[in-house]
Amino acid sequence: MFSKGFAAHLCVLVLGHCTNAMPTKRHLDAVNNRPIIGILTQEVMDDVMKPFGKTYIPDSYVKYIESAGSRVVPIRLTLTTTEYEKIFKSINGLLLIGGSADLETSDFARVTRVFYRLALQANDEGDHFPIWGTCMGLQLLTALAAGECLLTKTPAENIALPLNLTANVPSSRMFQGFPSELMNALSKEPLTGNFHHFGITTKTFAENEKLRNFYTILSTNVAENGARFVSTMEGKRYPFYGVQWHPEVNRFQWKPNLNYPHSSNAVRVSSLLAEFFVNEGRRSFHSYATPEEEASSLIYNYVPVNTQNFTGYEQIYFF
Repeated sequence: MFSKGFAAHLCVLVLGHCTNAMPTKRHLDAVNNRPIIGILTQEVMDDVMKPFGKTYIPDSYVKYIESAGSRVVPIRLTLTTTEYEKIFKSINGLLLIGGSADLETSDFARVTRVFYRLALQANDEGDHFPIWGTCMGLQLLTALAAGECLLTKTPAENIALPLNLTANVPSSRMFQGFPSELMNALSKEPLTGNFHHFGITTKTFAENEKLRNFYTILSTNVAENGARFVSTMEGKRYPFYGVQWHPEVNRFQWKPNLNYPHSSNAVRVSSLLAEFFVNEGRRSFHSYATPEEEASSLIYNYVPVNTQNFTGYEQIYFF
């Protein structure tokens, strides 16, 4: 999120996928009230963080998911495909965080491809499994859908913005629980924190058939260089969601020199989006084989490090 190198890195070609996801066949009226969301760890790139571990998850993402009534499982980047397949069958959704990683060669990209393939297959078979991508997570989701690198410079570094909502919002899933006054505020007030150098322009999106067929644009924004970029999107048939901005910072990050929106409306936006994604996870009935295996996998087994003096985060989980 704060690395100047950020995501100039190329995206990666992936295996083709079906675009005919079926609605969930099982548990149509049931709800999983003990959801667990997996958060993929990020590789440590900054020298000041290297003494603490090889991968990390900012505490703000963990709190963001927990605040909506879910537990969190950290997913490391050093496991086998078989182990990831087992984790996939045990969790109820996946969160791809922002940060700095090579979208072509990094372990973050490699592991994401495994879960993405499994999620496509599961949803095609009526087994609901949502994925959320924040900032670089959105960028990687577009690469996976398009099968090619689409990033261009769309600098919006350390700035809070209102969203330019599209005509698709009234029929969207992501914003269906938002009251009208909050949607109005979202379009007029600077409620979304942006910390990125690259993104997907609306022109690129419109020219790519695979992206057009897979995702619906819910909002756009204009970068510092005048480029209009996709800032919010959701899958047409799959429960995949992406935001180029950072809803977690509205409630859980406080660095005074960074433009984190903390108004009451900003807090409401963050809260409702967290609840929306966790509720998507409630539609999944994956589970761990035993209570002991579940307990040993949860984030509670780790202690975050106070990093407010040398990063933009208050606390970070290192692995």
